[in-house]
This record gives sequence, C-alpha cells and structure tokens, in this order.
Amino acid sequence: MKLNHYKMRSELWIYPGQVGNWHFVTLPKKQSDEIKKKFGEEARGWGSLPVSVTIGKTKWKTSVFPDKREDAYLLPIKSHVRKKEGLREGKQINFSIEILV
Repeated sequence: MKLNHYKMRSELWIYPGQVGNWHFVTLPKKQSDEIKKKFGEEARGWGSLPVSVTIGKTKWKTSVFPDKREDAYLLPIKSHVRKKEGLREGKQINFSIEILV
C-alpha cells in the first residue's frame, strides 16, 4: 500500500509576472521526489496529480504541478483559503496533502 498523506512546511510565494497574482507553495524536495516516484506514472495533464489539501481548518481539492526549474511540485493556494487562514506572501505555512490517485 502506498503512503498517500504528507505533512509539510513551505513558504507562500507569488508567481512572478502573472496577472491575477497566483500564489503557490513549493513542496519540499524530499516529499516531491517521493510523490513522483510513487505516483508519477498516474499523473494527468501537465504532469499534475489530484490532491486534497488542509491548511489550518480549511480543506479543499486541487492539483499539484511539477516545476522543472525547482524539480519539485507546486501547490496553488486559492484566494479564499489565503483570506480565511490569514496567509500572505513570504509566510511559512504548515499544510498536509493527500494524493487522490
């Protein structure tokens, strides 16, 4: 059985040069490597993997996307989550993800 639940900590950042201010966290390299090894063959379009995310008391479904530059997965953080949880660029956040494949 594959472990599909991960707890992590990473910094919230804004994707440079994008209109709409897309906010992301980069999954740590160790967990990204493990997720790619275990679930990479089940990736969808653009190499994405469906996930359930929990930050604080907020839980939602989205996808993580591979970033070739960082060789890690990126997790988009929705506006309503940032507002509800008081998140801002540069803040270290604790979160958990569950891979849904």
